[in-house]
Amino acid sequence: MQNDNAPRTDRQELAHLPVPFPKPPTKDRPFAALRTWWDKAWEDDGVLNLMWMDILNVPQDGPRHMAPWIRAVLMLVAASFVLLAVVAAGEAVFRTLHQLLTAVPTVQVGVDTSDSVLAIVDQPVRTYIAQHSAGLPIAASTVYTLWLATGIAAVVLGYFTRSNALRAMWTGWGAATVFMVWTATPDTSRTVAVALTALGWTLLSALALNGLSLRRTVGRPAHPAKTPARPDVHIHMPAPAPAPAADQHSNCPFRD
Repeated sequence: MQNDNAPRTDRQELAHLPVPFPKPPTKDRPFAALRTWWDKAWEDDGVLNLMWMDILNVPQDGPRHMAPWIRAVLMLVAASFVLLAVVAAGEAVFRTLHQLLTAVPTVQVGVDTSDSVLAIVDQPVRTYIAQHSAGLPIAASTVYTLWLATGIAAVVLGYFTRSNALRAMWTGWGAATVFMVWTATPDTSRTVAVALTALGWTLLSALALNGLSLRRTVGRPAHPAKTPARPDVHIHMPAPAPAPAADQHSNCPFRD
């Protein structure tokens, strides 16, 4: 009979068993924090949920009572579109102006052979510009275009805006034109050319100087100051003394 208390040689000691290695801690899933924030943001009081409700309530609230952040975003978008439009328009205007200043007019300054009425002013101006713009870094045609554009802008904008600065520019432009006509016109026809130039300048001045008055403004007499009524001020007048009562016994025969 085998004794159970006897040590068994086929049983391994527990101390010599292999120890299991601890499992490494599980790493967090990528974007777990972002996922958690996303779930919380869409709860009832979450940020994204409240913003979405503000967007849904825009048709009911209208532009006056909509959420401030929506109004700010719309204003920012509108300002961005306006800025882009202004930049694009400015580039187009500068490009067009550059083309006008470098390509117009195509005729050679000072050699115009036109026989119209405007040639009385135009030919002397072209001749004067051609004679006095030889040392400039720009072409004489560019100077002529600037002169022409300045006159047109002064008369048109002066009529619509009634600006004193534009009126002064129109006056100086006309005086310079008369001077150029006087200088570049031959002596035999100088007087007539200057007279016609001054006449045309005067007629166009009726548009450029529209609304300008040289009359002195007469001040109206000042109205007497009115004392404002003060309903909160009460003046207490003393009550009149009662009249003495008539003697009721004046006709009594027994009166002493």
